Amino acid sequence: MHRNTLGFVRGLYRATRVSGFGRSLCSGRSAAWAWAAALTLALPVQAQVPQIANILPLVDAAGIQAASAGATLPDASPNIAFFYSNPTTVVTLLQAYDAVVVGPSSDFQPSAHALPHTAWIARVDLSGVAADTTNLSGSFVDQTLAPLWQQGYRGFAFDGLDKLFAASTSPEVRATREHNVATLIDTVAQHFSNARIVQYGGADLLPQSHPHLYAYVTGSVGHTFDVARQAFVNVPEAQRAATLADAQRIHHDFQVPVVAIDFCAATDRVCARDDAKDVRAAGAPIGLIPYVTDPTFDTIGIGRIEVMPRKILLVQDRDGTQPIDESAGVRDLAMPLNYLGYTIEYADLGHPFPDHVTPDRYAGIVVWFERTPVDGSEVWEHWVLGRIADNVRAVFFSDFGFQMNPEAAETLGLKVFDGRPRGPVSVVSKDPMVGFEVMPAPDARDADGIEIGEDDTSLLRLSAGDFVYDPVALTRWGGYALSPYTIASLNTIGQERWAIQPLDFMRRALALQPMPMPDTTSENGRRFFMVHVDGDGFASRCEFPGPDYSGQALYEQLFSKYRVPTTLSVIEGEVGPTGLYPKLSPRLEQIARAMFALPNVEIGTHTYSHPFEWEDVQEGTGERLKHNVDEGGGDSAFSLNIPGYTFSLDREIGGSIHYINSRLAPPGKKVKILQWSGNCEPPGVAVRMTYEAGALNINGGDTVITKTADSWTNIAPIGVDKGSNAFQVYAPNQDENVYTDDWQGPFYGFTRVLETFAMTDEPRRFKPIDLYFHMYSGTKIASLRALEQIYQSVLKQSVFPIYTSEYTRKVLDWEDFAVARDGDGWLVRGNGALRELRYPTAVTPDLGTANNVAGFTPAPDGTYIHMADSSARFSLAPSAGAQPYVKTASAYVRKMVRGPRSLTFEAGGYYQPSLDLANAGACRVSLDGKAVARRGPDDLHLDLSASGGQDIQYHQVEVNCGS
Repeated sequence: MHRNTLGFVRGLYRATRVSGFGRSLCSGRSAAWAWAAALTLALPVQAQVPQIANILPLVDAAGIQAASAGATLPDASPNIAFFYSNPTTVVTLLQAYDAVVVGPSSDFQPSAHALPHTAWIARVDLSGVAADTTNLSGSFVDQTLAPLWQQGYRGFAFDGLDKLFAASTSPEVRATREHNVATLIDTVAQHFSNARIVQYGGADLLPQSHPHLYAYVTGSVGHTFDVARQAFVNVPEAQRAATLADAQRIHHDFQVPVVAIDFCAATDRVCARDDAKDVRAAGAPIGLIPYVTDPTFDTIGIGRIEVMPRKILLVQDRDGTQPIDESAGVRDLAMPLNYLGYTIEYADLGHPFPDHVTPDRYAGIVVWFERTPVDGSEVWEHWVLGRIADNVRAVFFSDFGFQMNPEAAETLGLKVFDGRPRGPVSVVSKDPMVGFEVMPAPDARDADGIEIGEDDTSLLRLSAGDFVYDPVALTRWGGYALSPYTIASLNTIGQERWAIQPLDFMRRALALQPMPMPDTTSENGRRFFMVHVDGDGFASRCEFPGPDYSGQALYEQLFSKYRVPTTLSVIEGEVGPTGLYPKLSPRLEQIARAMFALPNVEIGTHTYSHPFEWEDVQEGTGERLKHNVDEGGGDSAFSLNIPGYTFSLDREIGGSIHYINSRLAPPGKKVKILQWSGNCEPPGVAVRMTYEAGALNINGGDTVITKTADSWTNIAPIGVDKGSNAFQVYAPNQDENVYTDDWQGPFYGFTRVLETFAMTDEPRRFKPIDLYFHMYSGTKIASLRALEQIYQSVLKQSVFPIYTSEYTRKVLDWEDFAVARDGDGWLVRGNGALRELRYPTAVTPDLGTANNVAGFTPAPDGTYIHMADSSARFSLAPSAGAQPYVKTASAYVRKMVRGPRSLTFEAGGYYQPSLDLANAGACRVSLDGKAVARRGPDDLHLDLSASGGQDIQYHQVEVNCGS
């Protein structure tokens, strides 16, 4: 291994061998380091912990303005949710609605959860207000409503009006109260610009109040809750008919949307779904909108839309000393669930489980236990069987976590019997999804005396004489795959293989319905391509004539040659004057300034001292544990041994950002992203601190699939949630260190990353393309030539080059993205960073009726549907018809307006942007006002010019296919 004249520090590389590849947890510690040694009113606005969405520019200026204003006014028939508890934990679901009526509390600040499409409305109960004597249009507005508006509420829902008026002691008192409430509504409309005003009952006020109303709330139509009987009952037919007649009259006379609130049990989604469907059918002709919730208003209800939960609760028996990154849930289960479109909330056995694990909030529970028996198995059994009883589907991997006793088996519809099989075990029946990458040999020692019930489906049935059992099955409540039919270890070659096809198994076990899911791999049908470089080895000298240091070689031969979006970082402790090499700092800083000044380069930090062992940083305090010190008393086992430096998380993150911004960044540029170092397993406190410092984050994960390590177990998830405002974004694939045997050679070995790119693209596109390497790759001819080959190969493909910071923003948007069923169609909403959907089957969106759908692209694993804004609504059609649309584009598309046979929009990108328009070859097409020659009856390809920097040059495209 090369040693330069500055000496080196050899990291203790932690890896699991994968056919000649070091299965690195991240980037840093290896021999590659030749370079380094109830209703509450008038609440005060409280200080809030900064939210990710408020720290980072995740939406464009127009979107930010709309969010700060509480969203722009939607159409005349809004989707309204009623959620009277604290909605903080369900904001991502509620954003599918145009407005949400909330019971204000000190725990929820709407301004901290401003959304571009959703307004928060404060519920104000007037039933107990002495409306005949209180100055509702004066002090009540100033002292009660104005503070709520200041908190971020953008509307008021006045409840209790019928009770207020009914309690009047005389007709004169009633008239006074009605007049005062009408005056209040008029004053609110004048005082608060664009305030959404919702009126509960009080129909006699409508002649005065209707011009100001956002919606009117009437009584139940389908199911209601009988308080006296504590039971859900059908609304009597006479009452139903009267309510429908009133709704028809109100909508006809006053043109006000009318909402009927019905009630079902919180865990009975079938009841809510059927009720909403029934009310929609009855109410559509008369302007009546349903909303079905539970009597406590603590459920994501179903109205005209049904929000589809995208969260999976993943329960595991993780050792408390084990970083969550190394757990089975993250290593193995997260990637298939992410590909299916689902985010993950992790829960550890023995710790408190989240509240409200209900079917409106969770798509299911997935369990993986690696140790049996588990501690507290009785508590666990009671909890999980309770959730199954609440209609939350569950999937068990490896073990149930409790002894399958007769009572539990009866609850689950299984049959359990004692004894062990004798003699050889044979396969009675096997579904094709079992034996996916490997088929473990049946062994009597693994046998569980469990047989499925009549309504279940066996995926693997084994027998030994009269002993017949089902170790893998789909059940009425979910499914299970018991050990060893999960992941098998191939110890002879140090690899793992899936024994069951996890995508199909979890899709069927959790009864996941086909729906459009947000996609982080692509946009407008083109696969993303990004480049990001960790700062390791910036001070390493080149081993060939010409450039002196590795950074200079990369600058000359790659960064200034391939003008694709690129993210570059440095380690302050290597480059800066207070680091390891103060005498070299002037030259190293000169190189760094030149690199950062390139117009296609955005700036990252690789920390101050490059910590190796992030698990030694305490979660609660951010302080470093001192147990990991080398024999010489230095600090090299934890990070670079910088003289006089004592670890500080703030110095690593905020300090390194300040150094780069103040000494290396050109005017107008700042650090956008932190690239995790070492094993890339930072605690949540470090991730949270990065967001608070105004930076995004990336690195970690372990995507190293190749032809010799051909298993989905070698594909990492999108990232890992480490707590509130602490989502760590994983690198889409690993760096050159893994492909060069820990930088011991062959140094051209990084070309095998092309295998990884190909195997994560077809037949399923699991990942975008991320060319991720270190600065030390500039020290050798072989490694430079490998990078040249990779650049040239990738740029021949149909890719969409973007910046790494943009990818991380898309991942954060993916985490919060809302998908809702809208009748026979779909409504999707995000913050604007992510604009691609993947439908799991071959479908065609109905472009003629769609809103903000730019086009679609068929793919081997479904259909990519392109959004032209942060929100879209569409249904599916048998064919696309003659409508022109964007088939693929290596450019962003925005401001789209679609006519019957026309299309106008803006498009722009960074590197060789282009468009492929379907059904446009015979149409009149103009680009920036200049006519484009017709090129055939079908598709049309347009090349766009691009600016050299990070500001996109947008072009106006107009397509007219009329006569």
